[in-house]
Amino acid sequence: MTIHWVGTGLSAIPGLRRLLAGGAPVTVWNRTVEKARDAVGDLATDIRAYSFEALAGAVQKGDTVVSMLPADQHVPLATLCVERGANFVSSSYISDGMAALDDPARQAGVALVNEVGLDPGIDHLMAHELVADYRQIAQKGDTVSFTSYCGGIPKHPNPFRYKFSWSPLGVLRALRSPSRSIRGGEERVADRPWHAIDPYDAPLPTPERFEVYPNRDSTQFVSQYGFDPDWTLRDFVRGTIRLKGWSDAWADVFAEVETLTGPEGEVRLAEMADDFWNNHAYDEGEPDRVVLFVRLRAERGGAAVFDKEWVLDAQGSAEGTAMARLVSIPVAMAVEAVGRGEFAPGVHAAPEDPELVGKWLVEVGGIADHMAKVNHAEGAGPITA
Repeated sequence: MTIHWVGTGLSAIPGLRRLLAGGAPVTVWNRTVEKARDAVGDLATDIRAYSFEALAGAVQKGDTVVSMLPADQHVPLATLCVERGANFVSSSYISDGMAALDDPARQAGVALVNEVGLDPGIDHLMAHELVADYRQIAQKGDTVSFTSYCGGIPKHPNPFRYKFSWSPLGVLRALRSPSRSIRGGEERVADRPWHAIDPYDAPLPTPERFEVYPNRDSTQFVSQYGFDPDWTLRDFVRGTIRLKGWSDAWADVFAEVETLTGPEGEVRLAEMADDFWNNHAYDEGEPDRVVLFVRLRAERGGAAVFDKEWVLDAQGSAEGTAMARLVSIPVAMAVEAVGRGEFAPGVHAAPEDPELVGKWLVEVGGIADHMAKVNHAEGAGPITA
């Protein structure tokens, strides 16, 4: 049974190399074969030029297709997998089109596994672990607050307070996307990220303040994380984290993005993206940094009865950027789990099973420079590290 790994971009390589080094039967697909050879030619024996038609001619029953392509290409590949009786893995969010494949996948007996990268992915694991931990003491009527913030930031801060490891166009488009979250027990809708920026004091070994803002629709994850309807939900936010000072450094960017509309706006966004790539991209070999903070707090009768937070801080090294390792190694872990039959047929996000969650978090801890579960209760320190 062959693993078809499609795409060898910057975020794909560490996980792909893990599978290859472990002796897995991997066929590597990339539009430019030479780039794939440069990245993994020392390990891979089967590298092919990618086209959908070529892949379709190679996929067989029992294979697994890994898509590291843009998100709009996942559903066609997953549909191909259902038709051929193959499994599918990606790090992207489950789209409506992907969700619609759940019944066909079950009937075909194949697993379509998504949201197994960094964010979404590792953040899901931490959320599931915290909820399972809290359930041991939870009571009806508890007031619960949940926050999850993740971001890639430069290890060595610059005046722009950010650097790009791939095309800035996606970041700029995201600045025009509204968000939906829960704050103070009420729905909070922000048309632009800079309308909802808050400070965040992270419990790192050296405490550090960041800026955070919600993204997408956080509320759809309330049920995915298993929150009990009997709990009173005060806060529920999934968002992005940036270096302190980011909002000031980007004030002119926000002002211009606010004015851009229609086709002309898209042209201007592309021009801005090119300029940012020329002036604010990572230099070759320059280390990046990824931080992730997932916290669950519960109160009963006005006093905290549970307040714990997963803290992750990872920095780029010779083994790859922190972003690439934290995105692609969980993808490889998912491929391995699919091979062991640990995902039932159907469409899945990151695992919820406590045994799998625990095992995956141990592996993630081996990637990070610092990872701990912190107890914010009075007088308590790290629970695990």
